[in-house]
Amino acid sequence: MYKRQELFALRPAPLQMGWLGFPGTSGADYLDYLLVDPVVLPPEQTRFCTEQPVWLPECYQVNDRWQDIAETGVRRVDQGLPETGFVFCCFNQIQKIEPFMFGLWMRVLRQVPGSVLWLYSESEEVHDRLRANAVLHGIAGERLIFARRLPKARHLERHRLADLFLDTRLYNAHTTASDALWAGLPVLTCPGAAFPARVAASLLQSVGLPELIAASLQDYEERAVSLAHHPANLQRFRETLWRNRLRAPLFDTERFARHLESAYRSIWERHAGGLSPAPLQVPPLPVGA
Repeated sequence: MYKRQELFALRPAPLQMGWLGFPGTSGADYLDYLLVDPVVLPPEQTRFCTEQPVWLPECYQVNDRWQDIAETGVRRVDQGLPETGFVFCCFNQIQKIEPFMFGLWMRVLRQVPGSVLWLYSESEEVHDRLRANAVLHGIAGERLIFARRLPKARHLERHRLADLFLDTRLYNAHTTASDALWAGLPVLTCPGAAFPARVAASLLQSVGLPELIAASLQDYEERAVSLAHHPANLQRFRETLWRNRLRAPLFDTERFARHLESAYRSIWERHAGGLSPAPLQVPPLPVGA
């Protein structure tokens, strides 16, 4: 919807709501509501929104529980990864990586000998610059590996070659984190103050892995190193994630749709009753409903 602001400014509908596309308030007076959840928009932050929040009871992001994951038998060598050693991964868009977080990741690599960082970029210039920056942090450039574009099902499959997804700081992995979780790859995040920095925490809550939400950036760094050195702990998270994929709310598409329909009914009933938009909370369905 955020690519059609001019249309929304003309007010073609009696009620207009922001959702997905842009993670935060539009700042516009022609959007009445913003669809959120309690993690991405805590109640104390509503004063920063021009829209009235509609809190879904679980993650605001819709996900497809029927996504195909290829079964081609992909191997590390096929992706340019070392056969041994811990593989940290971040498939976020490269512009989400800022100097502070890159430096933190380099400290993690320094504390985990033989580990590599697997990033997503097809730009040779980006490869050269990031590798040169790694050297400035005392990390050999070849410890940065770059993935290239693949069809979606094969991209999901190659997540299995990584050990831990490291989230970015100011602008989290959003759909990228959902992809990793669906593929069975644990994601480590540290939520910030703003909406785009809190999405991965919402995803982890909704898939039953709050233990992978760090309390601080120091905690994030320590957890990344600890998980690399204690594979049994990481394996437990993998097993929990795999069990929860088809049970937890994050990938329960039907449950999400019913919550969304409840939100639509609530805002329309309020409008039909002659009331102005106001904050609304959608009650959760009973577990298993």
